[in-house]
Amino acid sequence: MQHSDDILRLLIGAHALTRVVALDTRTDAPSAQWRTLVLLRDNGPLRIGDLATLSRVTQPGMTRLVAQMADAGLLERTSDPDDSRATLVSATEAGMTALDEWLEVLSSALAPRFADLDEDEWRTIRRAADIVNARTRVAEVAR
Repeated sequence: MQHSDDILRLLIGAHALTRVVALDTRTDAPSAQWRTLVLLRDNGPLRIGDLATLSRVTQPGMTRLVAQMADAGLLERTSDPDDSRATLVSATEAGMTALDEWLEVLSSALAPRFADLDEDEWRTIRRAADIVNARTRVAEVAR
């Protein structure tokens, strides 16, 4: 098996894990909402176009999502100090609290599926997570 096959298996497993936990939690919130909050948590305030690029959605789609999330108090929009024509989006305290609560729900939903792992398996998962997170971090969004 090639190394690229291992990475591909990890990616497919992560997608399956995402689907399983979405079914287990039965949430009505779109996954794009949580992805947007994570992007803002990890990158700070971003322009709507940059958020759309990072989230791999259209700019009009991101504009609609941002409006819905702002109406719900999860995000706030401000003028970009570098370009008054552009809007910066940032997470509110309520948005970060909602994200933290959602991550707890995910953790609780996933825990039973992995309860029988031994410490060596947990170390392997921890190491794999560290590697994947380090290799997939977005350094900076082009502005």
